[in-house]
Amino acid sequence: MDPEYRDRAMFVAETLVLADLHFGKAEASTVELPIGAGADCVERLTALLDHFDPAEVVLAGDVFHSFSYMPDSADEALSGVARAVRDAGARLVVVEGNHDTMLGAAYASDLHDEYAFETDSGERVVVTHGHEEPERTADSFIIGHDHPAIEIEGQKRPCFLAGDGAYRRSDVFVVPPFNRLVEGLSVNGRLDGSRPELSPLVTAVGQFRPVVYDDETNETLTFPPLSQFSRML
Repeated sequence: MDPEYRDRAMFVAETLVLADLHFGKAEASTVELPIGAGADCVERLTALLDHFDPAEVVLAGDVFHSFSYMPDSADEALSGVARAVRDAGARLVVVEGNHDTMLGAAYASDLHDEYAFETDSGERVVVTHGHEEPERTADSFIIGHDHPAIEIEGQKRPCFLAGDGAYRRSDVFVVPPFNRLVEGLSVNGRLDGSRPELSPLVTAVGQFRPVVYDDETNETLTFPPLSQFSRML
């Protein structure tokens, strides 16, 4: 599988995948963005829809942040996402994450534990949130949940992780949180075991390659596996 990376999202086989929108987190945070987090996500998603023109958009879990309540802003943000996808002529697929206990009250269409599609070459891809082991087999898995980021020269950047044969000989791709209010968890510090792996699909983070999308240059930078790259940091 040869995905394209852009602004915390992955595009493969006419499918755009993003995860961890955590709508409603702003209400639980003292940090404020220049614009609301929900509006920011919808605006950036619209730009991705214009760029890729996908047939479908998959939200890979943790659409909402709170386990116990749904602020109006979260409901409005999800409605904005659904409207943007519909206006682009794409289909919206929603996968539930461990935070999404309130999602069924706000989203009337089908919710999925995992979602499968095929590439043009016949490769089977399964999108799941990543907080528990998948039920289906796949050539590649795309997950969220871990909120990966990497520190390079003292600067933390959101990053993707790509692991060849990382889970039962299947490839695993981890996308960073789409909501920019969500702080990434540094993968640097997880090599020594001080930070346990969060997803059962990421049991040996050292074999994963960090992938960083540079918003300023629109370039995708792929680094060696963390077990090698960490020596260069």
